[in-house]
Parts: sequence; structure tokens; C-alpha cells
Amino acid sequence: MDKINLEQVQELLDGYQDKQVYVHVEVTSGMYASHMDEQVFNTGMFLRNVPVTFTQGAIRGGSDGQYRVGLKLDNGGWIYILGLTHFEVNANDEFIMHGFNYDGKLATALEISTKEFFK
Repeated sequence: MDKINLEQVQELLDGYQDKQVYVHVEVTSGMYASHMDEQVFNTGMFLRNVPVTFTQGAIRGGSDGQYRVGLKLDNGGWIYILGLTHFEVNANDEFIMHGFNYDGKLATALEISTKEFFK
């Protein structure tokens, strides 16, 4: 994966606009985070193969190496992910954006595809 390039990611987001796509969204503070450090509040969220159509996609931030992406859904709702740091388009033509924490572990993910992700 490459570090996020704001212009490249925005161009990729624009290519999915107004089309039905499938999203994968994941946010985690780390598996069993509170077991390793009792001061850490363990959180997580996982969505996979959710069909959506977004009318606007935007990437912002980056001054600290972390970006946020918002997808305005056709029904007026939003998908909003913070802390993204890296991206790629893989061999399956899936647009993948991940955010890695300071230890290099996955903290956030937003993935977009015109086909369902592997189940």
C-alpha cells in the first residue's frame, strides 16, 4: 500500500460516484486492547458487502498524515471514516484505504468495490 495521495484518492472516489458499490468499513482499537492496557477503551465496528450509492465522496486532512473520507449517500445519510493513512487498488479492482496506528496495526478501513468482496 502507498501513503495516501489526496489528489489520487479524490480521483478514485469520483470514479465511484453515482454508481451502486459495495463498501467494507472497519474501525478497531485493537483486538483485546483493554486486556493489554486497562486504560484503553476497546471499540470496534465492522460492515461488509453493504450496497450503497454515494452522490459525493470527499477526502480531507493530511496535515498529520491522517485523512478522513466522507461519502454522502443518495438517501441523505453519510459514511465517514477518520484516520486513513494508506491506499491501493488491488488486483480485484477493489479500492482499499486503511489507517494504521503508531504500531503499524490496522485501526480503520474503508474499501469500495463495484462487486461484492470475497465472503
